[in-house]
Amino acid sequence: MSKYIVYSDGGSRGNPGEAAIGAVIVEEGGVLKKEYSQYLGRATNNEAEYKAAIFGLKKLKQLVGGEKLKDAQVEVRVDSELLERQISGHYKIVEPELQKLFVELWNLKLDFPHIKFKHVLRGKNRGADRLVNATLDKELNKLL
Repeated sequence: MSKYIVYSDGGSRGNPGEAAIGAVIVEEGGVLKKEYSQYLGRATNNEAEYKAAIFGLKKLKQLVGGEKLKDAQVEVRVDSELLERQISGHYKIVEPELQKLFVELWNLKLDFPHIKFKHVLRGKNRGADRLVNATLDKELNKLL
């Protein structure tokens, strides 16, 4: 069985503020498959975290293909404890915008029969964090 790890991160400068997302997809054994990032515009940090996880899973599906993923183990590593606790059913989702993103993420994860979400410390999510900050730096420099 193949295994893929998606490191996802979202961040905003200000809360809400200018936001971006990043995802690093790694195959079993630590082989880098692909890195992605995207500027969001204005969003809260929590919205960006959800959008990053959604973005990472969609990119994995495009990269590997839905059929191959039916038999693959997928682990989504996030440095957002809130997201991990909400998607695992430990925390309620109160904010309406996060409820919408939760439903989108929940529905997307149905395409991955062997998926789990894992909270990691920011230091273990450096690649995705680097992508977020590089994307924000690039976009904010355009505004100057």
